[in-house]
Amino acid sequence: MKTALPMSLLALAIFVGGADARELRPDAINAASLTDIETTKPSTADPAPAIVRLQVLLDRAGSSPGVIDGLPGENVDKAVAGFEAMNKLPVDGRPDPDLVSRLEDNAPIVETYVVSPEDAADLVDSIPEDYGEKAKMQSLGYTSVAEKLSERFHMDLDLLKALNPGSRFAAGDTVWVVSPGPPREGRVKRIEADKKTGQVLAYGEDGYLLAVYPATIGSKDNPSPSGKHKVKGVARMPVYRYDPKRNFKQGNNNKVLTIPKGPNGPVGTVWIDLTEPTYGIHGTPEPKLIDKVGSHGCVRLTNWDAEELAGMVKPGVLVDFVNRSPAAPK
Repeated sequence: MKTALPMSLLALAIFVGGADARELRPDAINAASLTDIETTKPSTADPAPAIVRLQVLLDRAGSSPGVIDGLPGENVDKAVAGFEAMNKLPVDGRPDPDLVSRLEDNAPIVETYVVSPEDAADLVDSIPEDYGEKAKMQSLGYTSVAEKLSERFHMDLDLLKALNPGSRFAAGDTVWVVSPGPPREGRVKRIEADKKTGQVLAYGEDGYLLAVYPATIGSKDNPSPSGKHKVKGVARMPVYRYDPKRNFKQGNNNKVLTIPKGPNGPVGTVWIDLTEPTYGIHGTPEPKLIDKVGSHGCVRLTNWDAEELAGMVKPGVLVDFVNRSPAAPK
């Protein structure tokens, strides 16, 4: 059964007020209670331990909040609603006691990780904005160990650094990271890209809602396709072919360019090709901007969400671009 998530959730912000909202100690996050979360207007810009906990648990459950940053926002609200839809609960986006009881587990939210020499491999000094300069590079890798670890553990870079003040993230260092759990597994039969809510919903063969992701789906100037299409194939660590005549104009680049592969490439670490020419579902070099800025018509996910989805699709999977009304499912 198709499940639409209500647009009223976009106005809902989840936060924890008071001094607790400013705590970023690992033990504060592990001890945080979801019952402390209230639904009201945010009063602080500080990451909150209970929001970090909520985001990690939602990620483990298959309803991605996007970047785990400890901050309230639309992607958190939508992840709560996605979890409710996955578990056939009333969809209101509020972490009520029933939802909390289903979501909680006993595994630590924050754990230690020892930085390895491999974590410092294949880094680059910086990533230029201009596509012509990108095309001159050998790869578009991570620019630091911290950036690499933040993506591996689905974290905002600022949150990672806040949990590890003063760390150089050098090989042998022990650092604190969140534990989002292993990638979702299963076989996706149908994908809905919901332009209205900014979400990708992946359904299994039995119609069960298998995973939900926040997504950037086109923009006003470069809208995404409409209607039904299919997955054509999957390319991991793809190079990107920039063609200003077929796609869009970037800077002063008027020629076709081949942009090298890497997590900081224009389409991130994976490209799920669609039967609609030039369109796909892909990763991004800017995970914190998912559903906050527009795309050039494609469906953009965080790298880790795109990789998870890519592992569950095969050629022929239906991709339906929808534009749902704000009404909750009946």
